[in-house]
Amino acid sequence: MHKNQPGEVKTLLAGDRWSLRDFIVTAALFLASAAVTLWQNAHLTILWDASYTLDTSVRIALGQMPYRDFPLVHAPLTFLIQAAIIGLTGRVFFHHVVYAAIAGGLGTVLTWRITLNALRGRLRGYWTVAVLLAAPLTVLGIYSVLPFPSYDCDSVLSILFVILLLQRLPAASDPVGSVQSIGAWAFFRYFFAGAAIPLPMFFKQNIGLPMLAAAFTLVLLLLIARWVRRGSASFGSADLGALLCGAVASLLVAVILLHFTCGVGNYIHWTIRFAAQRRLPGLTDMLGIYAEPSLLWWIPVVAAALVLLQSHVAKALWARLVALGLLAAPFIWTLVGLFLSSDMDDRAADLLALWPLLLVLSGALTLLNLWRDLLRNPGHDAGPRALLPFLTLVAINGTLLSQQLWGSTYAIWPLLVLLVAELVAFLASIESAQTNPEIAPRLRFVTPVLAVVVSATLAVCGGLYMASEERLSYANLEGRVAHSAEPALRGMALAGEYLPEFEELLRFAASEIPSSDGMILMPGEDPFYFVTDRIPQFPVLLFDRSTDPLSPAELVNESRARKIRWLIVKRDLQIKEDPTPQRATALDALQQVFLPYRTLKGYSVYRRP
Repeated sequence: MHKNQPGEVKTLLAGDRWSLRDFIVTAALFLASAAVTLWQNAHLTILWDASYTLDTSVRIALGQMPYRDFPLVHAPLTFLIQAAIIGLTGRVFFHHVVYAAIAGGLGTVLTWRITLNALRGRLRGYWTVAVLLAAPLTVLGIYSVLPFPSYDCDSVLSILFVILLLQRLPAASDPVGSVQSIGAWAFFRYFFAGAAIPLPMFFKQNIGLPMLAAAFTLVLLLLIARWVRRGSASFGSADLGALLCGAVASLLVAVILLHFTCGVGNYIHWTIRFAAQRRLPGLTDMLGIYAEPSLLWWIPVVAAALVLLQSHVAKALWARLVALGLLAAPFIWTLVGLFLSSDMDDRAADLLALWPLLLVLSGALTLLNLWRDLLRNPGHDAGPRALLPFLTLVAINGTLLSQQLWGSTYAIWPLLVLLVAELVAFLASIESAQTNPEIAPRLRFVTPVLAVVVSATLAVCGGLYMASEERLSYANLEGRVAHSAEPALRGMALAGEYLPEFEELLRFAASEIPSSDGMILMPGEDPFYFVTDRIPQFPVLLFDRSTDPLSPAELVNESRARKIRWLIVKRDLQIKEDPTPQRATALDALQQVFLPYRTLKGYSVYRRP
């Protein structure tokens, strides 16, 4: 073991000391983000999303094994966490709301700390700027828009955790050699950070899998770059080697667990092959987010500002003011758009249009930095921190594979803030290089003022975007908010008549359907099994194209094979478009087996003779 380890640990932890203002800001950001999540849950519930999470988690809590006993097209960790909550605290809706509030608060705090670390030493007033950039996440945090436990949101929280671990890694004093060259404690930190890298993949595969592949690729590139600079002896760098060992060890543990539970083949079939078949978009759709018309003038405007800041006239006050105006133009345009249009779709589109702009700029900056770190700067040793912007970009683009820009960005606003922080740091370096130190305080105003503009735009437009529920427009949210007397539904707030109708179904099932009878609930919009604690006997609970592998004929055959006695079809859906594949054909086929039995207010009940 390294003989100076205690002193090394003291040095490593010195940068982690928190002041009173750090604790105050942490508490404020956490509480504000959690309060927004609780407020959202106090007046809305999206049955389609909540029921899928809850009923799937109930199956797991009851001992059914996903991927082996029933199909599951998503990675397991979100469902395992919610199943653990059910097992520990019972079936109460509000417990899952509390989880979302805590996770949302942690996501905002983690983003603030990552932003603070990214700006430290690279910008005057970095602490204030970091707070400004993180503040909009109180209304655009991971659980602010969709406020109930979701795999996308949990995956982003795990990504933030991984990025913070990588960001806080100590620099190796000698990148060549063994454990002693970085110290045993530092080696453990590298190993632990590497072990966390696969974590996002087990929350949401389209987010975590590209990120994992990018991490492995970039670590190998860093190793090759060291080898080119310093000779073959440096290929065994202890810091990067520990990082790779941690990631490989974590993956091996995951593979072993999958093998002895659900089976690796089953897991790959449902989460990779089947999920890609049903949800992977074509290349045109993947690139469609970069077809935003505003890019045709936003990118030239921003490029002109950057050229102006690096030109020979950059020291002039007028040049700085013009550059600031050009850089701020896209954000001011988005902010002004609130007053130019009263249509919520247009307002949301203006805000979301910032994504492709920042992705393009961040992508260019990341490639520039990697080129500099790996090839153009032989005196600079690129460590794991060089990976972070690229990993963030890959995670964002992986997320957008699911439902593209409009549908997929609800949980990843913290990642956008991380991109903004890198751009702000880059802009600060330009200002610093072009400014006479004697007059620096007067001329270094472009970066902090731009940070204020960005923060105001995201806070105001993001707050309206969240409060308008535009992202949730796929569900009917109009009507009087109802609450339930059912103990399991404590904490659920549902607009419209859906909750009273569901309670009528629950009363009917309790009085007329024996608990041993198998049921099919189509399309599965209600958390029926979560409330009743009945054991699901049919493999599919949510009849959605992305989750239902059965054709109409297979659906009928499976119902016969499993001796399903009841078919309950929900007529009055909260979701606006029933995504059930071949709904009419499936119902026609099922009605050859199940006969009409009872008509409830929102449901049609059929029974097999």
